Amino acid sequence: MAKRILVVEDNDLNRKLFCDLLAANGFTVEPCADGREALDRARQFVPGLVIMDIQLPNVSGLELIEALKADPVLRQIPVLAVTAYAGKGDEERIREAGAEGYLAKPVSIGPFMQAVQKLV
Repeated sequence: MAKRILVVEDNDLNRKLFCDLLAANGFTVEPCADGREALDRARQFVPGLVIMDIQLPNVSGLELIEALKADPVLRQIPVLAVTAYAGKGDEERIREAGAEGYLAKPVSIGPFMQAVQKLV
């Protein structure tokens, strides 16, 4: 059975790139453009991994990671944060929120797939 991945990314091009790349590597992918829908989508889709953009409109990816990790049903799902926030201390804050993986944008295909494989 293919591993299921929820991709929470508001940028259309990035979301399509991540989804196409994951699908080409045998994953079942659920795209989510609106962070406000991410938790409900995660409950419905039951992913084995959540790829989370941090800079989302309406709600931050950090808040979503914290909410995922506080939810008894969702807390075991690993989170790979993919973000343009690559300043000093950003990775630490993101990991403290509960993300098991972190990649700075722009993302290269090799490191992206390695990070995904490590977490699924």
